[in-house]
Amino acid sequence: MTDQPVLLYALSTCSHCKNTKKLLDDLGIQYERVEVDLTEGDERQRLIEEVKRHNPHLSFPTLVIGQKVIVGFRENEIKETLGR
Repeated sequence: MTDQPVLLYALSTCSHCKNTKKLLDDLGIQYERVEVDLTEGDERQRLIEEVKRHNPHLSFPTLVIGQKVIVGFRENEIKETLGR
């Protein structure tokens, strides 16, 4: 299932976000990462609304793999979704 687009919404200071990034890197997954707290103004507001569409609680990390959304660092669920 690694042919699905992978998008990680993260915070630069979040340990669970760092664990998720490390897992994706260790698995060799290509993904887009957005560190929401490093953005400003209109872009930040747009990203917050985008995250809320996937995760109304606006918690991090929010990982989108194809149509599946995984909130928090859930190693087994991430690996299973990626077919690893």
